[in-house]
Amino acid sequence: MTLPHDIATLQTQMSEAVREHWKAFLFEGIVLVVLGLAAMIVPPVAGIAVTVMLGWMFLISGVAGLVVTFWARQMPGFWWSLISAVLGIGAGAILLARPVQGLLTLTLVVGAYFLAEGVATIMYALQHRKELSERWSWMLVSGLMDILIAFFIISGLPGSAEWAIGLLVGINLIIGGSSLIGMALAARNKA
Repeated sequence: MTLPHDIATLQTQMSEAVREHWKAFLFEGIVLVVLGLAAMIVPPVAGIAVTVMLGWMFLISGVAGLVVTFWARQMPGFWWSLISAVLGIGAGAILLARPVQGLLTLTLVVGAYFLAEGVATIMYALQHRKELSERWSWMLVSGLMDILIAFFIISGLPGSAEWAIGLLVGINLIIGGSSLIGMALAARNKA
């Protein structure tokens, strides 16, 4: 398979940029792994931090949406934009005012997501087992694992709110950081 000249040039430039800045990627990866470990060691603190961050994101985006809605009030959909902005402001204010209760709600939503994702993955695996040959069983196991995680999260509420979000964020940070470290070390070896 050959790539068009522009794409091949872009890939070469990207590889060179990664090789040039491998130390920055290594540093970022190490920071992410350390933050991930901290989140896994103290998951309640990480969960509250995520809740507060989401609260600020909702609040700021709601205020920005409100400003833009009134700035462009002649545009169609004014009332829908206004409702959306007010909901964002309200959600952000609630999460910031009551982060522990917000963490409980987020944990419930994450549990429901894992349950729905598990069922969908199992159904997909069963429906496509002929096309996926022997790999469909891996999808089936993945779906079952999602349902198992959902069971632990939902059945453990409200106590699971103390560890679920923080632990999942910690795992994500460690995986992301490890991949950056691996990329940086591979780029260093090619330099």
